[in-house]
Amino acid sequence: MGGNSSAPDRTGTSRRGFLSAGLAAGTTLAAGALAARGAAASDTAITELPDWTRYLGEGVATRPYGHPSEFESGVVRRDVPWLTASPESSVSFTPLHDLDGIITPNGLCFERHHAGIAEIDPSKHRLMVNGLVEKPLVFTMDDLKRFPRENRVYFLECAANSGMEWRGAQLNGCQYTHGMVHCVMYTGVPLKHILNEAGLRTNAAWVMPEGADAAAMTRSVPLQKAMDDCLVAFKMNGEALRPEQGYPLRLVVPGWEGNMWVKWLRRIEVGDEPWHTREETSKYTDLLENGKARRFTWVMDAKSVITSPSPQAPLNHRSGATVVSGLAWSGNGRIARVDVSLDGGRNWRPARLDGPVLPRAVSRFYCEFDWDGSDLLLQSRATDETGYVQPSKEELRAVRGVNSIYHNNGIQTWHVRSNGEVENVEVS
Repeated sequence: MGGNSSAPDRTGTSRRGFLSAGLAAGTTLAAGALAARGAAASDTAITELPDWTRYLGEGVATRPYGHPSEFESGVVRRDVPWLTASPESSVSFTPLHDLDGIITPNGLCFERHHAGIAEIDPSKHRLMVNGLVEKPLVFTMDDLKRFPRENRVYFLECAANSGMEWRGAQLNGCQYTHGMVHCVMYTGVPLKHILNEAGLRTNAAWVMPEGADAAAMTRSVPLQKAMDDCLVAFKMNGEALRPEQGYPLRLVVPGWEGNMWVKWLRRIEVGDEPWHTREETSKYTDLLENGKARRFTWVMDAKSVITSPSPQAPLNHRSGATVVSGLAWSGNGRIARVDVSLDGGRNWRPARLDGPVLPRAVSRFYCEFDWDGSDLLLQSRATDETGYVQPSKEELRAVRGVNSIYHNNGIQTWHVRSNGEVENVEVS
């Protein structure tokens, strides 16, 4: 009753023959896969043991503060030297095309300085609250850390992000067109606790944060916003703020333009009207086509960008399974959906939001498709929870002209060529 493993089945094929045929088919498939990768059988990365398998690596604590692999050395902030007259009053850009998820590593968050990086001894740093308060107060860093604290994930976007694109496609890289944005977890004290400690007078309506850098950056912030969700932050992504991000103390103004997030925070004055400082009159206003300027346009409206493929992240294959990845954010709350177009906006398909979708934080989206190798015109379009839909650049220009450099949240277009190269373009 033991039976014969070579006995034919009802179709006339033996089990051994079936297994042999299956193995042959598997070999054929494997060979096809290898051929698709360019004769990988002769690839020394497969056939030879690499050096790193032959010797011991460095031990623990050799690198007391960890840093990326040497093979990721190109993933850095970059600047555009001709953009400003001086690097002390300039900007560097987040390498969005090399990142994934929603959290920006601390060392890659874009910089915007007006008088260079202030290097501050936290033991000597103070925060003063004065103006229309019952009792002016001065806090040390230790004092501030005795208040109840919160952890919140928010994006920070410079109002001038994408500003050079108002008159047409300019810089050929997602890092340069959209890289003045980052998203981290801030740890800090709600501003309302500090203001309540000082006691607000009945006619208080505005606050003016001031920075301790040589520029003494100041902005007017409505009291309602200050008492709502603003934080006085001393940590980002769990560690102390970096000096270029305002160490030891900065203001966090969720969803509003980055210039209001005063770094190296040293003073908060309470008043009954805005101060009309340089940074909210001659700067950070939106000059319209008729010569008038929009003022106090604080909210950063819904925006998105495809980070890969993009000019600095070309496609390394010529057809087949392809993943589009990008970021979307809105100062009005959560991102509700993102749509992606492969043909310059003629047709749209829903993207997949992945990971946490938080209010006033960036959201990561993906769109997978089978690329036939033809040219693509990639676009993304964000919609936030208020129903606001990201506009095209033409729609923005019809309302605001081309004189501004601020609050450009128009839809970005990347031209993907059949060879995988990508270029910044516009379509009409």
